[in-house]
Amino acid sequence: MRFLRSLLRRFGRDESGALLAEAVIVLPIMLWAYLALFVYWDAYRSLNSMQKASYTLSDMISREMLPVNQTYVNGMKTVMEYLIDDDQDVALRVTSVTWDQDTLKFMVHWSATTSTTMPALTNATLQTVINAGTASNVRMPEMSDGDYVVLVETAVGYHPAFNVGIEDSTQEQFIVTRPRFVPCISFANAACI
Repeated sequence: MRFLRSLLRRFGRDESGALLAEAVIVLPIMLWAYLALFVYWDAYRSLNSMQKASYTLSDMISREMLPVNQTYVNGMKTVMEYLIDDDQDVALRVTSVTWDQDTLKFMVHWSATTSTTMPALTNATLQTVINAGTASNVRMPEMSDGDYVVLVETAVGYHPAFNVGIEDSTQEQFIVTRPRFVPCISFANAACI
């Protein structure tokens, strides 16, 4: 037992080492940590840019006083692509929504989209979208009868540069904004009621 104890003490006091052996152990961990920090930082940067761009689009359309059309919505997608990286695939859907006190439901006034992956909303699909995985109507504010809001939904795919634990994903935003200067935003073929 004494021999084992003295052997352990001698090992504990030994300060000699091989730099190469330590580097072989530590270098891969440091490299992985550097790449992981880069990927996580990039993911948050991408999400932050996408949120800012989405809120910019929502604010843009909330200030419109004239009817918008499909060309306007396509132009909004171009603005979003400019605000984030051009190489990302952007899906955009803009919907004017009103509250109907008689049916106690949100109703679609008009809906326009720029992508087949995010089709235009109908009254039936709107109920599914606003209640997606949450308690009833949590994603939409309480509204008065006949009041209008503009719903801007964006989806941008994210592909991490390195495989460090983040999978490919789609970052989505759901933004509800009340028109600022007019009671509702009208579309080319859907006037305000």
